[in-house]
Amino acid sequence: MYLNIGKNAVIRDDELIGIFDLDNCSQSFLTREFLSAAEKTGQVVNAAEDIPNSFLICAGQKGRTTEESSTVYLSQSSSRTLEKRIHQMQTERRNTCRISMN
Repeated sequence: MYLNIGKNAVIRDDELIGIFDLDNCSQSFLTREFLSAAEKTGQVVNAAEDIPNSFLICAGQKGRTTEESSTVYLSQSSSRTLEKRIHQMQTERRNTCRISMN
């Protein structure tokens, strides 16, 4: 399934590694260093129409995560909103499976 992260951008939920609150996480030197390195190598996709509130890390091809294949998406949506969307998708997926089994 696909997760809408804003600005008409969607990601596959099976490639999602993590969702992070930008305000909280960017206080860490390591996170700032990681985001800076990702931006320098062209791995950052800005899917925010305004100031980003969260960032998502996604695996590259076939779920493999390496420095070369992972992508960082900046999203205007809060990490909490994105988390709720994922839980809703999982609930819908379970309900669809139950219906198809009956």
